[in-house]
This record gives sequence, C-alpha cells and structure tokens, in this order.
Amino acid sequence: MEDSRGIPVSTTDKIVVAIDGPAGSGKSSVSKAAARRLGFSYQDTGAAYRALAWYVAERGIDTADEAAVVEALRDFDYAIGIDPDNYFVRVGGIDVEEAIREPRISAIVSSVARILPVRAYLVELFRHVIETSDTPGIITEGRDITTVVCPDAPVRILLTASEEARMARRSAEISGQSAADVAKNLLSRDAQDSRVVDFMNAADGVTVIDSTDLDFDQTIQAVVDLIDAQAGESAS
Repeated sequence: MEDSRGIPVSTTDKIVVAIDGPAGSGKSSVSKAAARRLGFSYQDTGAAYRALAWYVAERGIDTADEAAVVEALRDFDYAIGIDPDNYFVRVGGIDVEEAIREPRISAIVSSVARILPVRAYLVELFRHVIETSDTPGIITEGRDITTVVCPDAPVRILLTASEEARMARRSAEISGQSAADVAKNLLSRDAQDSRVVDFMNAADGVTVIDSTDLDFDQTIQAVVDLIDAQAGESAS
C-alpha cells in the first residue's frame, strides 16, 4: 500500500494521529484537510457526542437523567464517514450532519458528554473505528484523544489558539447568531467540558501547535509537517 504521496506503507504500520483542542481552534477542519492531503482517514469524535445528544433530544429524554441517557445507548445506531471526501453522520440511517450543529444541540451536548458511562462507551467505539480503518493512517480529533482514546499514538497534538482568534473563527462559521452569543456559547462549552477532561493543556509527550497567527493553510501544513516528522522518528 502507498500513501497519497506514493510512499510505501505497511498496513500493519498504520499511523495514528491524535488531536485535541478547545472549541474554535480549527481542529475539525484542519484535521480533515490534513487527512485528505496525507491520504488518511479522519474521525470527528465530537460528532458522536452531538449525535447522541440529538438522539436523546428527539426521543424527549431529559439529559439531566443520566440513567435514561445511558439506556438510550442500547438503540443508538450511529454511523460516521471517515473518508474526508465522503464525510457523513447518520443515526438510524438519518442524515444528521447539519442537525447536530444546531444551537439546541450545542446547548445540551456537554451534559451528555460528561456522563462517564457514555464516554466509556464512545471511547471504545472510537478505538474500534481506528482499528478497522483501512488507510495508511487515521487522524482522530476531539477533547480527550491524546490522553484517553489514543494515549500511545505516535503523533499527539494539542491544536490551540488565543481566545480572541477562536471566537472570531467560530463566529465566521455560524450564521444566525450574534458574535456575542457565539462567544458566550463557546466559552460555556469549554467551561463545561473542562470539568470532565483537560483539553487546554498539553499532556506529557503532546506537541502544541498554536494557530493564533497562522492562516488555515499554514495550520494544515504545520500539522502535516509534524506528522511526517514524528511518524518518521517512530519508523526509524
């Protein structure tokens, strides 16, 4: 097997890349673009938490009822596309890619994500996706990927940016909300999620990429360069 640059890669030497970062850091868009450039798979773990939040909301389940949310996992038929050129998010065969980004879901996703049995269940799902992907590598991004999901990944990155830069980027992505509301929601989401996992500080062995002063293409290049360098070290 060869990667997108024609470099031979053994199917047993899959390169696993773990990327964490706060909301608005660009981790999803940058990870997907880097995966496309490298010929890797791409996994957005946040989509699973959002999809579950959408699922319980559609069923009228109160997210404060942890037992009911955990019970809902029994029938949570979740599927995600890990080809960066064929990305999708489905629940029970329903396309929910846009629905899970709605403000009503953003408002409740943290209350779902903080439930420990939910996190344990989804961590195993994420690992299964990584193990069964059939490309030379896979980039998995989220909140606790470098420390919980893939603590032994050869490439672990904390992608971050200043609060001002993150708020500006998120505001540009979301239509129909004022900049003030976007900023409030972003900071609230970070505050709630930080109660469960530390995604603002790099753990030992995790490389920080600060994209505050980088544009989109420069950030992608920084990630790709780091993957090339660290994957090369692991292979030597």
